[in-house]
Amino acid sequence: MSAAAGLPKNLAPALAARAREALARWSPSEPRPQLLKYRENAVFRVELGGRPAALRLHRPGYHDEAALRSELAWLAMLRAGGINAPSPLATADGNLLVELPACAELGRQHADVMSWVDGEPLGETGVPLAHPPERLAAIFAAVGAGMADLHSLSDRWMLPAGFRRHAWNLDGLLGNAPLWGRFWDCEGLSTAQSQALSALRHSLRPHLRRLAENGLDYGLIHADLVRENIFVRGDEVAFIDFDDAGFGWRMFDIATALSKNLNEPAWDVIRASLVAGYRSRRALSDDDLATLPLFLVLRSLTYIGWIAQRPEVPHAERRMRRFAEEALDLAAVHALA
Repeated sequence: MSAAAGLPKNLAPALAARAREALARWSPSEPRPQLLKYRENAVFRVELGGRPAALRLHRPGYHDEAALRSELAWLAMLRAGGINAPSPLATADGNLLVELPACAELGRQHADVMSWVDGEPLGETGVPLAHPPERLAAIFAAVGAGMADLHSLSDRWMLPAGFRRHAWNLDGLLGNAPLWGRFWDCEGLSTAQSQALSALRHSLRPHLRRLAENGLDYGLIHADLVRENIFVRGDEVAFIDFDDAGFGWRMFDIATALSKNLNEPAWDVIRASLVAGYRSRRALSDDDLATLPLFLVLRSLTYIGWIAQRPEVPHAERRMRRFAEEALDLAAVHALA
């Protein structure tokens, strides 16, 4: 199915025109951009000098210019340090980020271009993984090792002046205005769900505050290493889509990479392999690992607010209620409710 399928009638041509406008800052003579994804951002496959690249049109209002430039600086550092991830490509006049003025169909937004990442997504959320267990063991060991290297490189990096990204901290996850929305207060939740989620939020806050006070490993994280953002090519994995990256607990990063695999038959293999891969490159104590259930619940709660803010997504309200039940069930299984 085309990435443009299901978009409002005038949006697809408006996005294509905006992509051509942006691409002219990198190369005015390249072929027509191809829309790959329209979710958080509009992402296009483009050609620069005969080689593929990815053009991103950033969603207005999610990140300001300082945060976007911070992401690009971090990506450049990670790529230079050996992380298999996209690297930002500069315009003809040396800029990594361009600003596009508002037009009739679209507001003011920013654009950048990233180097192309070869490979195939590990999988699709909601679709069982196709790889056999021994292959999943190798893949998730590589994911864990790559994540550990990303965390260690980030800890050694001296942040440039003005660096700013949002934080998946106590307020970002369980505050009055979480990063992805007030998950306990979404229109369409049942009264029972809303009350249970509100109670869960209040019960989790002391746990998370105590971990923060005790110095649980915290720093820059990808924050969205779901299947679609892990590319596999042979024995290598690559990480894409750093749009949600920021500061957070490293266990939140690990939980995110594991959270959509809880119902996989090879769950035990997946979990053990990712942890072993991580520990092969970076310390992860048993005490820290014991917080995984908490962070799996926290990750599941974020998706309720995320879908509630996107009513245009097919079956959004039904999915929101399902996400709420899944989060509450997970909390109950781990005696966190």
